[in-house]
Amino acid sequence: MTNTGTYKQLVFTEKDKCRVCYTCVRECPVKAIKITDGQAEVIHERCIACGNCVKVCSQGAKVFLGTTDAVYELLNSRNKVAAIIAPSFPAEFSDLGDYMVLVGMLRRLGFDYVNEVAFGADLVSREYKKLLKKNEKPYISSDCPAIVNYIRHYHTKLVENLSPLASPMVATTRVLKKKLGDAVKVVFIGPCIAKKAESNEVDVALTFKELRSMFEANNITPGSVDSSDFDPPHAGKGSIFPISRGLLQNMGISEDITEGNVIVAAGRANFREAVNEFENNNLNSKHLELLCCDGCVMGPGMSSEGKKYGRRARITEFARQKLERLDEKQWQKEMDEYADVDMSQEFEAAERAIGTPTEEDIAEVLKSMGKSNPTDYLNCGACGYDTCREHAIAIIQGLAESEMCLPLTIERLHNSIDKLNLSSQELANAKLALKQSEKLAHMGQLSAGIAHELNNPLGVITMYSNILKDESNEGDPIREDLKLIVEQADRCKKIVGGLLNFARQKQVNYQETDIVEFVQHSTDTIINENGIKIKFEADIQEKRVSIDQDQMMQVLTNLEKNAVEAMEDGGTLEIKIKGTEDDVLISISDTGSGISPKNMEKIFTPFFTTKQTGKGTGLGLPLVYGIVKMHKGKIDVQSNTDPEKGPTGTTFIIKLPRNKPEAELAV
Repeated sequence: MTNTGTYKQLVFTEKDKCRVCYTCVRECPVKAIKITDGQAEVIHERCIACGNCVKVCSQGAKVFLGTTDAVYELLNSRNKVAAIIAPSFPAEFSDLGDYMVLVGMLRRLGFDYVNEVAFGADLVSREYKKLLKKNEKPYISSDCPAIVNYIRHYHTKLVENLSPLASPMVATTRVLKKKLGDAVKVVFIGPCIAKKAESNEVDVALTFKELRSMFEANNITPGSVDSSDFDPPHAGKGSIFPISRGLLQNMGISEDITEGNVIVAAGRANFREAVNEFENNNLNSKHLELLCCDGCVMGPGMSSEGKKYGRRARITEFARQKLERLDEKQWQKEMDEYADVDMSQEFEAAERAIGTPTEEDIAEVLKSMGKSNPTDYLNCGACGYDTCREHAIAIIQGLAESEMCLPLTIERLHNSIDKLNLSSQELANAKLALKQSEKLAHMGQLSAGIAHELNNPLGVITMYSNILKDESNEGDPIREDLKLIVEQADRCKKIVGGLLNFARQKQVNYQETDIVEFVQHSTDTIINENGIKIKFEADIQEKRVSIDQDQMMQVLTNLEKNAVEAMEDGGTLEIKIKGTEDDVLISISDTGSGISPKNMEKIFTPFFTTKQTGKGTGLGLPLVYGIVKMHKGKIDVQSNTDPEKGPTGTTFIIKLPRNKPEAELAV
């Protein structure tokens, strides 16, 4: 059968929520985002419906097509309606406990049948294994609709390499049509946005997020339903399909580097790199198992809570328990019963790539942005594009604006300030603010490079250390070592994420906090090797304040650590909290040697440090500055190095507004 997906817009921008951050531009694998007057608009003609922009938009400005009304319409009709649920459901609905509770809730919602897409995965895996054994040519897996869209629209020469097999969703639909008749209506429920337009054989595709909203709207809770099992046919190994390498495991194929002929790649950057190398014949006829997301357990249709490896662990645990309960004879009988169901699928190319402009046009645009030669190309990534050249091409194609270039904007601001008729004090303040903006630009360059260089290896370290930890026995000493590796790797990823937040000015995740208890807790991590006294004083009536706890804890621990390190011969670390009706003031003081006047202007500059080589990176205080500014706060420094003028030491004073800024509350 030929792919019969519908062509419709699946992702939209709520313009009143869109801010000038360009995160969606950076995360879109096909650059299907157009910036007009600072607003990011999704170009549905270019979109592959991967949903990356939905996941990364901290403002909630990117939304996907809702289909709950279409589901209600089916449930209220006279038709029999089947819900087919993706095998990633244990990662989403772990809060329900037993999976049979979820099935009972679906039946209460009005579905006549509830079936596992994992059975379709079993059938597809069997056919895919046959396909690989024939070894006619290298294939690209076709079960991820976003990957299929990417190949069909942007690598049209590789369409013939897409495995000619239906996805597990479509396979399960065809099984139910054979079993229940063509009149049955089918609703797919899963973590994917692209499924909403994958195939006309499925009547409606719903996300897990939308299903939760339907449960809530109809007051369907775990305690209000009777538990129920899935309707047959029941799945086997297809339950592990949604995790990276799930297809291989389902087929029983090893990914051994010396024997295997399948390469696995998941995630925005990885799948594109694999496709490019495949197209350039660099993979020696290897087959590709590709997922656009980092495993279906991280799909854009899942709830935002939850971590990848925790979700992956829930999938593997559910699959293990399922295989222990599986009646293999009955499963094999059902596999044989539906062996004649057509599993084939054909795909047609539909070119959507925009042609590359001439070198002369690219050079002209670059020159207009002050980039006359390669040494001017900062490639900082602040605009959302990996290189200045890519940004210039996007400008010519009508997808981007020159104002997206942060260094260019700063230079223009310099020129504007010089032309203004300001008083000497106003001019000094403006130039000081501009100097700090330049520091932010430097941090943007830094963070983009760090993210590119560190995120991938950190991901590998985290993944395999988690796998080894899960496979180790309780009580094994190595388990604690692996746990430490996992924790520290996660910490590194958070640090990289913090730098990106600093550069991109992402939204602060406000939480109401007892500021006194919070600040006291920050001192728990202080390593006090010099007999330093810690004094804490709070003069505040109303202790509640809205802050991002993770980010603000970074601020406090950075400042406290610096204070301790400044007092090598001992001293006193004094922390004070004061409060007014509108603001909270936190001061952190040490009795160290102080900061010299010549260094005071440099302390928030990235990479500047007075510590010995290997003792500091010069990134702590710039990060502190950025986080405080994102909270709409202020940070001041007072320091004395001259004993004749009084006690030496340094005090950092942080002023934070008590509540969320009005702009944040309006979102």
